[in-house]
Amino acid sequence: MQTQEGTLRIDVVTIFPNMLNGFLEESMLKRATHKGMVSFGTVNPRDFADDARRTTDDRPYGGGPGMVMIPGPLFGAIESVATDSTQVLLMSPSGKRFEQSDAERLAQASHLVFVCGHYEGIDERVRDALIDEEFSIGDYVLTNGVLPAAVIIDATVRLLPGVLGNDGATQEESFQKGLLEYPQYTRPEDFRGMRVPDILLGGHHKNIAEWRQQQAEQRTLERRPDLAALAGLPKPPKESKTKRRKKTP
Repeated sequence: MQTQEGTLRIDVVTIFPNMLNGFLEESMLKRATHKGMVSFGTVNPRDFADDARRTTDDRPYGGGPGMVMIPGPLFGAIESVATDSTQVLLMSPSGKRFEQSDAERLAQASHLVFVCGHYEGIDERVRDALIDEEFSIGDYVLTNGVLPAAVIIDATVRLLPGVLGNDGATQEESFQKGLLEYPQYTRPEDFRGMRVPDILLGGHHKNIAEWRQQQAEQRTLERRPDLAALAGLPKPPKESKTKRRKKTP
């Protein structure tokens, strides 16, 4: 596996590689590939199966529902692309919840291998021997790990210098400073009676910065109190619980 120096190499180990068709060839990811900033590959564990049926799963020892991915094909697939500098990432509901700080860290890597589980999961020996980190994108279950891998790939690649065409494009986004992003507006100033806030039209950069900070804090308090607590924002005062009088006819 030869890659240009400075290029992030990403390989995805999955028995459903066609699920990535289109996704890796559109928009930002396509642009990053054409600029030589990232290169992609897929590895199918079925190609490393040792039987004519290309079997990659079997029933779990101890009983239970569903099927578990057997170790042989996964070992073969991962080891076919892994090097000393490779970080092997398993997409798993039991993994660490993926955050923006993880994307920033992964964007500094030279080679990432995403291992996508399927069925009821993978043989634990693969996790013990080959996996460096496990990630989850939320507290819910999907049919396989390809979509979580795609989410993490997108979040990571867009942070590579020059991918978005503006090195400052990611500096004030949601989660960069621990807060949700402030409201954004563009032309026209008045759309169906909904006007852009006057403060954004005045050109006073200090006032605009203060307004945006206030809006970001308010939005975070309302929508993500967990982030607000981490950012040390004060809790908003509780609303009065006085009952409204009913209108008389």
